[in-house]
Amino acid sequence: MVKDQGYCSAYIFGAVCPKRDTGVALVLQRASTEGMNRFLEELSSQVPPRTHALVLIDNAGWHVSEDLEVPANLTLVPLPPYSLELNAIERLWQYLRDRYLSGCLSRDVQDVIDECCRVWNALLAEEGRIQSLTNYDWARPRQVKR
Repeated sequence: MVKDQGYCSAYIFGAVCPKRDTGVALVLQRASTEGMNRFLEELSSQVPPRTHALVLIDNAGWHVSEDLEVPANLTLVPLPPYSLELNAIERLWQYLRDRYLSGCLSRDVQDVIDECCRVWNALLAEEGRIQSLTNYDWARPRQVKR
């Protein structure tokens, strides 16, 4: 595998809907509360009308900041600390690293951002992939019998 001693990175802020087999993402140079607010605004705009979305989050500082502006059609659901196995999107991130991102060389941060965007779009084009990676049985809505 090609090895480079340089280092630059980007962050994919992403959320998926296993039921609809789709997702929304923003690729940004830095992880911050401002970036999270931009992402929540974009995610909110993609939620179908008359629908409310629950968004599982870990305890990253930009996920739990008091300065977050959470749109009315979203509810953030914090997961317990150190519980990556409960966050289905972690499987998706691992898949993207394994399938697309490991071993990539980039000239600069813009190349990294462009590659992350290309990879996200490739994921969306793989019919059924998001659902297969993130559709945990425990997370499916249940009908309550009365």
